[in-house]
Amino acid sequence: MTVEVMTHPESEEQWSGANPTTARTNNQPPVSMIERMTLILDAFDGSTPVLTLLGLAERTGLPRSTVHRILDQMIRLRWLAHAPGGYRLGLRPFELGGLAADHNEIRDVVSPLLHDLSQRTGMVGHLGVLDGREVLFLDKAGGRFTASIPTRLGGRMPAHSTGLGKALLATLEPSIVEASFRDRLPQLTPRTICDKAELHRELTRIRHRQGVSVDNEESVAGIACVAVPIRGRGAAVGALSLSGQIGADRPALDTARLARVLVEVSHEAARALFPRHARWR
Repeated sequence: MTVEVMTHPESEEQWSGANPTTARTNNQPPVSMIERMTLILDAFDGSTPVLTLLGLAERTGLPRSTVHRILDQMIRLRWLAHAPGGYRLGLRPFELGGLAADHNEIRDVVSPLLHDLSQRTGMVGHLGVLDGREVLFLDKAGGRFTASIPTRLGGRMPAHSTGLGKALLATLEPSIVEASFRDRLPQLTPRTICDKAELHRELTRIRHRQGVSVDNEESVAGIACVAVPIRGRGAAVGALSLSGQIGADRPALDTARLARVLVEVSHEAARALFPRHARWR
């Protein structure tokens, strides 16, 4: 990361020093990029996990033009991410936090359910979260079958090509998806969806299926999967999938059956993660 040191603060906008814990004694704006990024990160808390540009400017006391410029860089570097209604913390803070702690709440709660599901179905299970254009794998279950699927704990794959990723993308507003996929979509297999219009149509179909997503050899040839999001507090906090090998000598996945068991487990996971907020029928 390049550290930007500004010798002169913006003359057209006066810094208000709105955050008393980080304000300088001379009431001048923080000079370095690191200090300004810290102000922005500190603006988020448990009661306000999503903030608008105006809200960030008010909380940090930085000029809106400065905040907007830094936000673009922080999103690109995954410190922050777009969210309905504004911005939220990205996954880079989560990943760094994972280096200091052996586990996180989502994996602690969902992993036992995932491993049990994998054992019951005989398929490889994944737990993942969305990080911009990619899926980050928080866990993988399947015993001796795990080697048949070329994924790993802590690994990443393009979201548009995976069942997990499509299930999570379908929970977002189309405008947010559009903003995330301005560049060409990489093609991993001949079946990968590379056309953005077709991706939007696929996400619409997933929404009509109540979040059930199917990957039919779109990320890895010979591998198919079914995935569903884990919802809580109105947003998806992650997704679960079951994967297996397909081919001429192997039967097609029973997607309807797998979808039913995945939905049941995702509801159970959401109830455990958000006991006061889950309202499952």
